[in-house]
Amino acid sequence: MAKIVQNPVVVMKRYELKYLLNEEQTTYLRQQLTGHMEVDEFGLSSIASLYYDTPDFRLIRASIEKPPFKEKIRLRSYGRATDTSPVFLELKRKAYGIVYKRRVPTTIPLANKFFAGEGDICAPGQINREISYFRDYYQTLAPACLILCDRVAYYEPGGDLRLTIDYNPRYRATDLDLTSTMEGIPLLPPGHAILEIKAQLSIPLWLSKILNDAEIRKTSFSKYGAAYQQQLSNLKEKR
Repeated sequence: MAKIVQNPVVVMKRYELKYLLNEEQTTYLRQQLTGHMEVDEFGLSSIASLYYDTPDFRLIRASIEKPPFKEKIRLRSYGRATDTSPVFLELKRKAYGIVYKRRVPTTIPLANKFFAGEGDICAPGQINREISYFRDYYQTLAPACLILCDRVAYYEPGGDLRLTIDYNPRYRATDLDLTSTMEGIPLLPPGHAILEIKAQLSIPLWLSKILNDAEIRKTSFSKYGAAYQQQLSNLKEKR
């Protein structure tokens, strides 16, 4: 039986809006955020997210079709992980534009045992039931893709608005190990980045004006989805 976490604490419900930025837009945005938002305590940090899927990539294939409801599960580390450093198992669902996330702190060995069906990931309760049900429902979940990026996160003092800019998003379809290198295959052209705005309610007018002035338009972009499609394209070229 795997050791379980007694106090999973993170349950999120919010809107998440994505935008693709070129280098000039990123520079302008960061300048204009001064006085409105602050960079969090971590500054620029590297993030690695190991996505689990079925052998036939059932989860990402469904997600790419843009259904009203989709879900995914991943193991996330901040920087290169070790077997004893904290990582986070995240179950993420999106329904009609609203994102619901369950997040549990754990370690790589405990997560491996959980996906092998050896016990729970956290103490009994709603979060544990949801994550365990997800694992048991799909049955054959295994590491499928590793997504990496270098992130700057902003927060609104006294508010719930959050904003992240992901530089150099990249992926690996092999060496799917959070303890390995942070290198990967680029997902975007050099100088481009991904902006994600996370809000409980609507975007404030001052931020909408910044986006409009810089001609930053909302888009639909999934790092795992882009990596999967890039792999398919590479396979077709080799045939």
